[in-house]
Amino acid sequence: MLEIKDLRKTFFPHTPNEKKALRGVNLTLEEGDFVTVIGSNGSGKSTLMNCIAGVFFPDKGSIRINGDDVTRMPEHIRARYIGRVFQDPMKGTAAEMQIAENLAMASRRGKPLSLRWSSSANQIEQFKELLRELDLGLENRLETRIGTLSGGQRQSITLLMATLVRPKLLLLDEHTAALDPKTAEKVLELTQKRVSEGHLTTLMITHNMRDALRFGNRLIMMHEGRVVVDVGGEKKKNLTIQSLLELFEKASGAEFDNPEALLTP
Repeated sequence: MLEIKDLRKTFFPHTPNEKKALRGVNLTLEEGDFVTVIGSNGSGKSTLMNCIAGVFFPDKGSIRINGDDVTRMPEHIRARYIGRVFQDPMKGTAAEMQIAENLAMASRRGKPLSLRWSSSANQIEQFKELLRELDLGLENRLETRIGTLSGGQRQSITLLMATLVRPKLLLLDEHTAALDPKTAEKVLELTQKRVSEGHLTTLMITHNMRDALRFGNRLIMMHEGRVVVDVGGEKKKNLTIQSLLELFEKASGAEFDNPEALLTP
């Protein structure tokens, strides 16, 4: 499904500010894998996700999605394969447009460009049903502008938009980091539901170690631009925070920076 080989990315090469963000990342996700990604600041998590999404190209290596080489494919073309939810609730939606209009645009991902984006009566009923599942009272607010909603409401709708047309790959870029704990938990529950019901191949970056252990069938840990821990199945289920930190220290030869910061609820 997702195959990454020897991915390398250096920012500001040959300058005093040179930063080797990715140092030969190899990673394969099978169909339906739900992989959580954790690591210290600067470990390469966001760079990896941005390379997959096409925000920028790697210096070396290859990225294949569903067998197709997307390494040098422009971001807007690559979007037909990918659904993405960002950390910032302000991203991923058109703030000045209505809820229904945002969902209607999302429903056309991967389809030929057209001046027609307005939703039909059947779509409106579909949107209402999807919004009703959120239990946020939004099913009766389809004409409300997205920009007037709370962060949690926007993230919930963005998640719906990212999965409305089943993506080949779902990227979740610390998508609950900007939310309060109660709202973050609700969005995570919705995430689990959408991923499970759609059998979606998913890569989720998180700064919360507990969430990395709770969700997904596989966990990877990054350090200095490399994947240093990769565990799945029963081994992941049996992991504790302490044993995960021990795995990291053994694999990387370093201590995890400020692990307490990753234990916040």
